[in-house]
Amino acid sequence: MSSTAPESDARRDVRHRIVLAAADLLHDGVDAVTTRAVAARAGVQAPTIYRLFGDKDGLLDAVAEHTMTVFSAEKAAVADAAGADGTDPVEALRAGWDATIAFGLANPDLFVIMSDPRRGRDSPAVAAGLHVLEERLRRVAAAGRLLVRESEAVRLVHAAGTGAVLAILAEPEGARDPALADAMWAALEAQVVVPERDVVPGADRPLRTAALTLRAGVDGLDRLSAGERAVLAEWLDRVVAGRGGSGSDAV
Repeated sequence: MSSTAPESDARRDVRHRIVLAAADLLHDGVDAVTTRAVAARAGVQAPTIYRLFGDKDGLLDAVAEHTMTVFSAEKAAVADAAGADGTDPVEALRAGWDATIAFGLANPDLFVIMSDPRRGRDSPAVAAGLHVLEERLRRVAAAGRLLVRESEAVRLVHAAGTGAVLAILAEPEGARDPALADAMWAALEAQVVVPERDVVPGADRPLRTAALTLRAGVDGLDRLSAGERAVLAEWLDRVVAGRGGSGSDAV
């Protein structure tokens, strides 16, 4: 066997040790991540860091990517388990929200780094996290509990979560109030999720709940004529009521 593979493995091992060392130091703030401190903790020479990462920003990018990858994998495992055991999809969505808020507050400097669009836009870890969010929202939609399109819900939840964490972190460290995230969730839920009281029971609940949501806005569909709105309203009423569309009930 040639020496290329072992050298590559050794390089990856050194890179991994440096990333883990920098990640540990980042808990004390971004200023704690100095080349000297990282090199000492990882057991390498300082020039090795520059050779592998270019500069401090390159190292911080690698640390953020690694940590977010681990977090996204954990979220994916939790989401898969929730889907398998029949956890209420809205409860699972809220659990994901809480986990993201907790992660951001526990890793403030890392979260700020990954919230920078220039860094996060091309990040596989951020993309993986958004995929988990998409899966959670798809289950909410399948249960007939989503008020907006899935793509719009993803944008709203992601923006609200990021904004909530950054707003809390902007407060003085001793005065940070996580309750802001709860208030943000309440506002977001009202815009994205069908209230439990409006959910229609039955095996065809998703379709009937969707029909109920659309029925509430029929009168405002200006692109339809008054006659078309009346026909649509009757059809939707029948879907909500669970009546068939044949025989004397047919339009």
